[in-house]
Amino acid sequence: MSLAMDQQQPGDEPVPSPEEIAQELDAVAEEHDAQAAERRYPSTIGGAFYLLVLAVSGVGIAVVWNGDWQLGMQCLAAALCFAALLRLVLPSRDAGMLAVRNRFFDAFLLAGVGAAIFFLVATIPTA
Repeated sequence: MSLAMDQQQPGDEPVPSPEEIAQELDAVAEEHDAQAAERRYPSTIGGAFYLLVLAVSGVGIAVVWNGDWQLGMQCLAAALCFAALLRLVLPSRDAGMLAVRNRFFDAFLLAGVGAAIFFLVATIPTA
């Protein structure tokens, strides 16, 4: 009977103590904080271009807010068309947040929305 008690069953693994769990969690948190502190820049060139497209879009929205809606919308449309061009040119591994779906689908959608905005700005009369 002592042989049966000395042998571990297949599901009987040692349970870590609360102190061991706390130490492991602290080590993981420190490693995560160190990795976050090291990198404060986009990891791909597409990420940098994404920030540029975002900035130009923000400028366009600010121009619309200040009253010149046509110029602001043209800035926004230009940013979308530029993003479409970048999505076509950059490989998927470098596209960063510009890559959502298939390369051609992303470029088609961005260029289509940009062209539609350009068309609407050109055809809506100013009053």
